[in-house]
Amino acid sequence: MAISVGMVGCGSFAQSFIPLFRDHPMVGRIALCDINADKLAAGAAKHRVAETYASLDDICRTDLDALVIITQPWLHAPQAIQALVSGKHVYSAVPIISLPSGDEMLQWCDKLIDAVKRTGLCYMMGETSYYRAEAMFGRRKAAQGVFGHFVHAQGCYLHDVDSAGSNLREVSRRRHGENWNMSLSGSAPMHYPTHSIGGLISVMGAHMTEVAALGHVTPGDDWHRKDTVHANEFGNETALFRMSNGATAEMREHRRIGHVNFETFSIYGTEASLLSIPPEGTPARWVTKTEVRELDAADMRDPLPEDVLKAFTKASPTNPYGGHGGSHAYLVHEFVDAVAHDRVPAINAWEAVRYFAPGVMAHKSALRDGELLDVPDWGDAPH
Repeated sequence: MAISVGMVGCGSFAQSFIPLFRDHPMVGRIALCDINADKLAAGAAKHRVAETYASLDDICRTDLDALVIITQPWLHAPQAIQALVSGKHVYSAVPIISLPSGDEMLQWCDKLIDAVKRTGLCYMMGETSYYRAEAMFGRRKAAQGVFGHFVHAQGCYLHDVDSAGSNLREVSRRRHGENWNMSLSGSAPMHYPTHSIGGLISVMGAHMTEVAALGHVTPGDDWHRKDTVHANEFGNETALFRMSNGATAEMREHRRIGHVNFETFSIYGTEASLLSIPPEGTPARWVTKTEVRELDAADMRDPLPEDVLKAFTKASPTNPYGGHGGSHAYLVHEFVDAVAHDRVPAINAWEAVRYFAPGVMAHKSALRDGELLDVPDWGDAPH
């Protein structure tokens, strides 16, 4: 079954996804949407897309099956809900939403779950860590039971504000455009937790139930300050969680760190462990009581369907899997396949809030000097 897809947002991140959706064998029609006329025209010309729309309202009125929302983070949840209510399946970039208030973000989790329940449509969050090769390998090993009992997991997203590869000051300025000023700087690191949480949760098949966290203040930090709209002075936040399976998990979200950008996880079991080691591209390790085995991406990835891989390879011979550890191709295929076959996607709304709410509560704990707090949960996805 061929489906039709509208891409909402033609910014720099969307450029990696437009050709993947366009060339997927089960996508028969694609449209682009952006409120910036120049970006829309440039994206349509670059990617050879004829059908375009100037607003979310306009594209929601079409007969397209699904919308892919790759816009500014504070717009994700309201735009996803508008699209769902208009009758469209939704793929959204991470996070669910980004706002200064943790309470308000949790309210948007409620609204999102309610919208998916009411409409019965597909919502998927595009969390890259779920389809990193280590996560795919780890899920296979977990299904075989060879970890034994899960003991502990570590997840981290290390991304310095002034990183040469992706400078967060410039990212913020681009997102806000002419409205940007220093009062918008310094959001809480734990308010963007999905890269460090998603992989370990998906492998362990468990969720976080309690958290205690601490924040670190960098002396003289001009970016993380109490006098901004985020009222946050923590450039680094570290959390310890209790999991629903009895294991523990440590999570690090660090934005003032002398380290190359790195997002990963490691998992320890009573019989075996999966270790991911910086920098990115270094072989992961499968460790038991008697061996240490190095793994590369080819060893760990699940196979893509042959026709999908062929189409993506034709479009990008040197990198058919795309960015973020080769996860992009899998994210696109999972969403398209879920819509085409009317099934719940792997990173559904219930899974998405489990990647997001723990970070919100971790920041609340850090503000209370490590107080142990419950992590809200919305249950499992209906199947």
